[in-house]
Amino acid sequence: MNIVIIEDDKKISSELAKLLESNGYHTTVIEEFENVASKIIGQNVDLILLDVNLPFENGFEICKKIHNFNQVPIIFVTSRATDKDELKSIEVGGLDFITKPYNKSILLEKMKRALKQNNPINYKYMKKNGCLLDLHLSILSYQEKQVELTRNEFRILYYFFLNADRIISKEELLEYLWNDKYYLDETILMVNINRLRKKADEIGAKNLIKTIRKKGYIL
Repeated sequence: MNIVIIEDDKKISSELAKLLESNGYHTTVIEEFENVASKIIGQNVDLILLDVNLPFENGFEICKKIHNFNQVPIIFVTSRATDKDELKSIEVGGLDFITKPYNKSILLEKMKRALKQNNPINYKYMKKNGCLLDLHLSILSYQEKQVELTRNEFRILYYFFLNADRIISKEELLEYLWNDKYYLDETILMVNINRLRKKADEIGAKNLIKTIRKKGYIL
């Protein structure tokens, strides 16, 4: 699990990173605070711990920008403890809110619940562009039509749904498939993507997987 810490107090961010790493999490600490949201693009992030009072722009604005391209859960960890601040955190899409100085056990429990709640393994469906991907039956549906997917087709499409609206390179796909212990070479990958496109077309989901020339693919 990769937890991103966005906190401009170096002492607090260092202590927080040590706490999380001692509990089995991998951490990424943001140290430059101009255009913070852009630093999240392309990263595999499971959860963000976000302060409100930051240089250049506040945490509420950063949260909205991140959620424009990534629905990663965000917990606000801040010294701003008013009801107005907590309400604002909910309005901009924050999943939870904890005030500093925080209780370590409570923070870890909030993180555990946030990660469990947002783990796609706990979902039955994922939705995008009017399509439903059944995570239990490996079926792609569009309107009233559906098609069954092979194991490899499902695993590839699942990764696209998981990273919707982000360009995914061929190299990233191959690395994901390798790390998942079911290696596919480039030729087999292309065969599976072409089959996915054909199956999507058959049920009316035209151009579900788009090619971005010299960059990769996007859902």
